[in-house]
Amino acid sequence: MSETRLTEAEYDAITEAAAQWCMRLHEPDCTDQERAAFAVWLNADPLHAFEYEAMLDIWDTSEHLPRPQPAAAQVVPLPRKAQRRPWQRVDIAAAIALVAAPVAAYSGWQLGVIPSAYKRLEAGNSVVNATLPDGSQVELNLGSQLTYLNYKDQRQVTLNKGEAFFKVSHDLTHPFVVQAADGRIRVTGTQFNVWMYEDQVRVTLLEGSVLVTSNKNLSGDGLRLEPGMQASYKGGDYAPKISQTYANAPDLAWRNGKLILDNLTLADALPMINRYLSTPLSLADTATGQLRIGGVFNTKEIPNLVASLPKVLPVYVRVDQNGQPVINALPRG
Repeated sequence: MSETRLTEAEYDAITEAAAQWCMRLHEPDCTDQERAAFAVWLNADPLHAFEYEAMLDIWDTSEHLPRPQPAAAQVVPLPRKAQRRPWQRVDIAAAIALVAAPVAAYSGWQLGVIPSAYKRLEAGNSVVNATLPDGSQVELNLGSQLTYLNYKDQRQVTLNKGEAFFKVSHDLTHPFVVQAADGRIRVTGTQFNVWMYEDQVRVTLLEGSVLVTSNKNLSGDGLRLEPGMQASYKGGDYAPKISQTYANAPDLAWRNGKLILDNLTLADALPMINRYLSTPLSLADTATGQLRIGGVFNTKEIPNLVASLPKVLPVYVRVDQNGQPVINALPRG
């Protein structure tokens, strides 16, 4: 059977995931649910286990962290015939064999593999304001989560879910890169907002400039935004859609605890509503999605909006066989 070759970007994604798991498993607030998710990731592919063990070796040798023993993980050995790519960014085995602990850590940093700083932020029922290790400010909306890694060539943030507002510390030689769904936002110093729901992303720029791409695996830096512009994309888009924003646009209302729906169709409003719901709503059909809704709502009381929908629109909500609430338009008489 022939071996499946991954692209360099795919290999790098696995290496990055291994590094994040390595650091997360050592944090005292790492949950049993996260350890179970790690076990699923670890066993999904032999290369995951190989990369994770290699990452542990680097961290052990550099004395950054003690070696973890996650109870839920079952390490799957890498088949002998599976070889590491010759063009990999760092030969981990050689680094471990040839250098002492401090040199290994320094070499990993120099090669852009080991981050010098790591931070994980999660907002539950309250907005979280935090300062990242590079001095940048981030405001995290309800139900949002991100991770920060500082590498030699870039400051890297992964928005795992939700929404965040960034005030990025200026550093022309050390760009700040936000990965959201399939895309990437690259800046050197600016203020901008990133909203994400599933594979949909919207970037709103307040100050400075950013480069937005809808597919981080494509070559090039993407499309440039200037203040007052907005980019949106979803999974599979070749390029983001660019539009103008206006003064007092509702995109940043969440920072004041508000969700503003400005006469939107239900199809457009639902992702914004679902962002705050543990059980998302869906639409029965296209006609239901064309109904319009407007109003200002408290972000902590979005479940009340769901209950009040039949009072403000000609709809009813039913639960389907999977237990999911579905919005249906009332039949016209």
